[in-house]
Amino acid sequence: MELNGTKVSKSPEVLEKASRRRYSKEYKERTVREANRCSTPEELGALLRREGLYSGAINRWRKELQESTLSSSPKNYRKETNAQEIARLKRQNARLAEKLRQAELIIDVQKKVSEMIQIRSQEKDD
Repeated sequence: MELNGTKVSKSPEVLEKASRRRYSKEYKERTVREANRCSTPEELGALLRREGLYSGAINRWRKELQESTLSSSPKNYRKETNAQEIARLKRQNARLAEKLRQAELIIDVQKKVSEMIQIRSQEKDD
């Protein structure tokens, strides 16, 4: 079956959700060594296509190798970012809570001053 020039499957089967690919430490090391041996961008591009990788993965693995922290599972950068975001939001919340406390004190003082002015004006009227 075709829809707007695109083939559409008639199968009602629901495909399972794709999972994150995980690479072993040995695979990463071997791939980085092979990428380092590539002398032209075309050779590197052919390697990336053959392995189904992006250049960012090779760059990240190369950096991890230099730091000797290469692991077999991908880092979860989103969790690190979320932790940083949570810390930032906690600091912001503390600042805003302090500003609110100061504003409430100012409002209380203004109310008391207003009451004092009303009492004085009533005393003058009497």
